[in-house]
Amino acid sequence: MWFLMALVSALLLGFYDVAKKYSLKGNAVIPVLFLTTLFSALLFLPLIVGSRMGWLAPGSLLYVPSCEWALHRWVVLKALIVLGSWMCGYFAIKHLPLTIVGPVNAARPVIVVVGALLFFGERLNAWQWLGVGVAAIAFVLLGNTGRKEGISFVRNRWVFLLVLAAILGAASGLYDKYLMSRIGLHPFFVQSWFSLWQAVMMLVVLLVWWRSLKTAERPQHGGFTWRGSILLIPLFLSAADACYFHALADSDALIAIVSMVRRSSVIVSFVFGAIFFHEKQIRSKAADLLLLLLSMVFLCLGAMSEG
Repeated sequence: MWFLMALVSALLLGFYDVAKKYSLKGNAVIPVLFLTTLFSALLFLPLIVGSRMGWLAPGSLLYVPSCEWALHRWVVLKALIVLGSWMCGYFAIKHLPLTIVGPVNAARPVIVVVGALLFFGERLNAWQWLGVGVAAIAFVLLGNTGRKEGISFVRNRWVFLLVLAAILGAASGLYDKYLMSRIGLHPFFVQSWFSLWQAVMMLVVLLVWWRSLKTAERPQHGGFTWRGSILLIPLFLSAADACYFHALADSDALIAIVSMVRRSSVIVSFVFGAIFFHEKQIRSKAADLLLLLLSMVFLCLGAMSEG
């Protein structure tokens, strides 16, 4: 069952990327991102209120534990990291093909492994070093493929934002490890409250951004058309995370396998980019993607050998 939950999580994450790409088509990034964070917060707000009012029993699946306000500063920092990742990622996915965005996002486990090496003093085994090496080769090849589309991995600002989003996303994963193991915060407490803090932060960003635009610029830079896919963004993400945590809750689950399967979500967004968004250089990108997925397999083997 845990493997099935991991597969469902990967499928939903793929749809999450597709929903973002479609929602941002012709829309300004800031309003779409604000609505995403708002709807995400509204999903968790009833659970927080229900837990405080006693409507949800402690220990139940949807119960949100309470923590003293002094601990919220750790969650606020996580909200800042994730919001930074999302903002960079939204701008990147708006201006870049999904078949470029997906493979770069698929390399996040490599960044996490390197981050664990640098910041937590972990040592990599032979399989993990092989995975990092294969991922590096795949990135070089992906950069060559991007140049055929006129996308320079060195000079393109959207590629820079995409890589920055991946780094911040990986930093969030490492920070989660710190929050759970060192600070002792409950995962659902972190997930619920960081969603609320994100919405508050994004409201401030929206107001500042809107006031910074001159009246003449608003139709061009502040254009927004409602699409139902915007509502699907937080729904797909929340459902994917729920399946992910449900898979990890199984005592038989192998976290290395679950993490690798979850990253296979890139296949879904890649297929949609090729078929529905009619993106180019599909064969070359597919070969680069296979190399990245192979690197994930090596990282998984490395994690399993240590377990």
